[in-house]
Amino acid sequence: MRIGIDLGGTKIEILCLSESGDEVLRKRIPSPQGNYQKTVDTIRTLVEEVEAEVGQKGSVGIGIPGSISRHTQKVKNANSVWLIGHPFKDDLSEALNRDVRMANDANCFALSEAVDGSAADAESVFGVILGTGVGGGLVVKKQILNGANGVAGEWGHNSLPWPQDGERPGHPCYCHHNGCIETFLSGPALARTFENICGTKIEAKDIPTFPDEITEPVFTIYENRLARALASIINTFDPDTIVLGGGVSNIDRWYDTVPKLWDKWVFGNECDTKLVKAKHGDSSGVRGAAWLWDKTA
Repeated sequence: MRIGIDLGGTKIEILCLSESGDEVLRKRIPSPQGNYQKTVDTIRTLVEEVEAEVGQKGSVGIGIPGSISRHTQKVKNANSVWLIGHPFKDDLSEALNRDVRMANDANCFALSEAVDGSAADAESVFGVILGTGVGGGLVVKKQILNGANGVAGEWGHNSLPWPQDGERPGHPCYCHHNGCIETFLSGPALARTFENICGTKIEAKDIPTFPDEITEPVFTIYENRLARALASIINTFDPDTIVLGGGVSNIDRWYDTVPKLWDKWVFGNECDTKLVKAKHGDSSGVRGAAWLWDKTA
C-alpha cells in the first residue's frame, strides 16, 4: 500500500492507494499552522490512524510547499513558513520509524498526472499549478527532475517573457522581484485584471459566472500572457505534454485558445506539445506523493 500526504498551509490530506493505484482511503484535517512539532506529531498520528483502519502498513510520500536543501537537509522556500529551517524529512522518518520520501507539491502534481493522469502517455511532462500562486514541476519517464538546487520547474518566479507596454516593470512579488509570472497568472492576478477592466472586485473563481461580453477582454489578456509564459517553457524544456491544475485551470477555453497563440513565440513557429487539464484535479498532489514510491515498502 502507498500512503500519500499533501501538506498545505490550511489542510493536511492523506490518501491510501492500493498496489494497482486504486484509492483505498482518504482523510483531510486542518494544518496546525505555525507549530512545527505539532505538524510532525499530527502527521504521525494520521498515518497510524489510517494504517489501523486499513489494517496494513504502507510506504509514505509527502508533498510540501517548498523543498529540501541539499546542503542542510532542511526545508527552504516554503510558504508554510513554520517548516523553514527544520529537518522535516528526517524528523518525520524518525517519528514514523521508516524512510519517508518528500517532494515539492507541484512536483507531486506533475508526477501524478504523468503516472496515471492526463499525461500518462507522455515521456516528458511539465505540470503547472495556476492557483493562489503559480508553480510547476518537471517529470521525465515518470521520474521527477528536482535540479541541482531543488527548484526545477519554478517558472512562476521568472519574468513574464516578451512583456508588452503596460506590463513593465510589473507588480511586486513576494520573492522580492517585480514582474514575475506568478504576479500575472495566479488567481489573484486574474482577479486584479478583471477589476482593472470591469471595475468590480471579485475572486477569480467567480469570473466565469459573468457573461461572455464582460469576461472576453479579461480572458484575452490572460491567455495571451499564459501563451507567452508557456512558450518560454517549450523553448527551454520542450515537453510532450503540459498539464494544468489549480483553480484557474478550470476555465476550459485555455485548452483551445492558448495552443493557437503560443506558436507565435515558440522557436520555429510550430508546436506539437499538448495542453491538457489535470485528470485527478485537486487529488493530483496527494496521489503524486503516494507515487513517490514506485514500489511499495
